[in-house]
Amino acid sequence: MLLAFIRSLFLSSLHHFISKDFHEIVSRMTLLDKFLFLIVHSIDKRGMWHHLPVFLGLFYLELRRHLNQRYNLFHVGKTPIGDTFRPEDFPYRTEDGEFNDPMNAITGSQGTFFGRNILPVDQEKELLKPDPMVVATKLLARRSFVDTGKQFNMIATSWIQFMIHDWIDHMEDTNQMELKAPAEIARQCPLKTFKFYKTKEELTESNSEIKRGHINIRTPWWDGSSIYGNNAEGLERVRTYKDGKLKISEDGLLLHDDNEIAVTGDVRNSWAGVSTLQALFVKEHNAVCDALKKEYPHFDDKELYRHARLVTSAVIAKIHTIDWTVELLKTNTLLAGMRANWYGLLGKKFKDKFGHVGGAILSGLVGLKKPQYHGVPYSLTEEFVSVYRLHSLLPDDFEVRDLKAEPVANKCLPVIVKIPMANMVGLKGEKTLSKIGFEKQIVSMGHQASGALELWNYPVWMRDLIVQNVNGKDRVDHVDMIALEVYRDRERKVARYNQFRRALLLLPISKWEDLTDDQEKVQVLREVYGDDVEELDLLVGLMAEKKIKGFAISETAFVIFLVMASRRLEADRFFTSYFNEKTYTAKGLQWVNNTESLKDVLDRHYPEITKKWMNSTSAFSVWDSPPNAHNPIPLYLRMPY
Repeated sequence: MLLAFIRSLFLSSLHHFISKDFHEIVSRMTLLDKFLFLIVHSIDKRGMWHHLPVFLGLFYLELRRHLNQRYNLFHVGKTPIGDTFRPEDFPYRTEDGEFNDPMNAITGSQGTFFGRNILPVDQEKELLKPDPMVVATKLLARRSFVDTGKQFNMIATSWIQFMIHDWIDHMEDTNQMELKAPAEIARQCPLKTFKFYKTKEELTESNSEIKRGHINIRTPWWDGSSIYGNNAEGLERVRTYKDGKLKISEDGLLLHDDNEIAVTGDVRNSWAGVSTLQALFVKEHNAVCDALKKEYPHFDDKELYRHARLVTSAVIAKIHTIDWTVELLKTNTLLAGMRANWYGLLGKKFKDKFGHVGGAILSGLVGLKKPQYHGVPYSLTEEFVSVYRLHSLLPDDFEVRDLKAEPVANKCLPVIVKIPMANMVGLKGEKTLSKIGFEKQIVSMGHQASGALELWNYPVWMRDLIVQNVNGKDRVDHVDMIALEVYRDRERKVARYNQFRRALLLLPISKWEDLTDDQEKVQVLREVYGDDVEELDLLVGLMAEKKIKGFAISETAFVIFLVMASRRLEADRFFTSYFNEKTYTAKGLQWVNNTESLKDVLDRHYPEITKKWMNSTSAFSVWDSPPNAHNPIPLYLRMPY
């Protein structure tokens, strides 16, 4: 009774310092977590974490990540008991993602459930409130193109879709739905009505409170499945069965079958930029095969393929972690944080010399002695899918550069033709790419800025979009992608913006002015949602939210990223306990360790491209931007900007 009284007194005192939005969840926290939350919450109320010196900013992010790992990971589905295996029997990535987690053979395999960061919120009665086509028309559809300046280019835009095609795709139902444009906005909608397939919902057969879930038809591991496929059939299609290599055309682009569909691991709803990256990493895989064959001549075709896949997948994961993400979140704090995820606070030089010592903080997540699951089997989540709705990065036209012209200041090249983006997607895009060629495509993407993630910047050409089946064949029914994305979050029971933030331990908004300083946007938000900020759709909130300086995405999206980006590395035994010479080979591990950026990969295969046409430090920032200036101040002692 005394302990209960002390606990009650402590909670009562604590409640004076925290918002009432968090009283319930804080009551369920351990004493230590209550204290950590108080620190995080106090900093959040002042909106100051991203202004702190780098080392203090990292401290804040570590506390927040800990809390979100404890309270924002939910397993969906039945956890098999006794479904174990000997990991040494599977020292390679399997075709469908099975046999990674030694305690659960099917974890992360094709056909498993999406997990959750937030408990499902049933919106069956609010699927059309407000109407998705009204939301799309009034708040999301592009008025005029707004770009990201020099920060992010079209290679970066293509890269994230390249990753999405590696990680996530929902199984669809056989039943179709139809959305119709209300009369008030019908004239502004390219499609007055459109049909699409519902997301298939399955019983989880679980004793947990999540009784239904959705199936991921891709493998959520970082296993390169966008070039290798998600199952044995997909892998069969891309392998040559000679020296471990994958199929590629002589011109450096993907091969195509009799239906003009690209021969690669994932072909659904793609565009020329993604195909270009798929082709580049097929060449990377094949180059690894050549290096391994030279070093280990006794390796047969299967051994070469398996080792090259491990190496290539790790190269992709590393580039995403310490190159792409650093450009997405362009601050010193995140530069330090992402490098710490891979190398630890002690850094690359120390890790190269002494190996992985001192745990994740000192030596990084990569190379941990054993995978970390935080009590929840690995999966990617519904909320992860929702915050990666980034189609506003795409422009209206693709700008093809003149490679025959002499580069001018900062290696800039003139534009010779603008191709409507509708001609760069799907089967039509594959034909267009074959005329452009790899070099001109990659250089042109490098020199073109991506779109900004904000209201009124979602491409209108995606409101009449040809979508595809899993096999890459076009469907008859076009869709309004903007309206569909709004609908999908509601259908999949993803919390709306304010509830989403509360669940992530972020302060909610109380009025529209908390979201944006733009009075026109406030007026339209009020027109669509009234004065009820709780009705705000997640996608709209993510686009409207004031951005942290240097961030291309919202803080709300970043918090999901903070948890899941770490989880993709720490839960995978091929990045932890099996990230070693025995599994990868000495040559393979050296290949991964010596690759620090996408530029390194381009230099391996097309050395003249970056030498002649790239001025920037990263291949993901606009290529005519100045390289990063030398900063003599040690990274951890810097200010964030």
